[in-house]
Amino acid sequence: MSEATETEAAVRRFGALVGEWTTESTHPALPGAVVHGQATFEWLEGERFLIWRERADHPDFPDAIVIIGWTDGLRAHSFDSRGVYRVVETRISDGAWEFVLPREQPSDSAFAEGTPGFAGRFVGTFEDDGNTIAGRFQLSYDGENWQDDLVTTYRRASAPPE
Repeated sequence: MSEATETEAAVRRFGALVGEWTTESTHPALPGAVVHGQATFEWLEGERFLIWRERADHPDFPDAIVIIGWTDGLRAHSFDSRGVYRVVETRISDGAWEFVLPREQPSDSAFAEGTPGFAGRFVGTFEDDGNTIAGRFQLSYDGENWQDDLVTTYRRASAPPE
């Protein structure tokens, strides 16, 4: 398989996400609260980039748009309503969707000066024939010790495209 074909295959695997999803999230900063929201995934014309839009029904959760595609590796470029921009490495397999947030980011301008940098990682496990994704985001402030942060379950709201 040529490098171009491998690259295209890596991007196409994200087709498993295409459609509309409902979300339920919990966060340590909101003990006992379940935050509901929506996510949509759709291909940009040409199917080389996937557009992911997400919003939550809580003022402390930013709305976001993410573009996933091959840009010097498989990357997700995230922009949110706080003005934060991040680039994460991502991959998807039959069983899981993962991304890694490096400690150093191009813009964390929305965070207060003096806030420590952090690394992050997300693993979402496919369940229910791919119609549910059980996801957990973890943070590390020292690169060694990880703590649970945002937990989100995605449930497909519309049938996957054929």
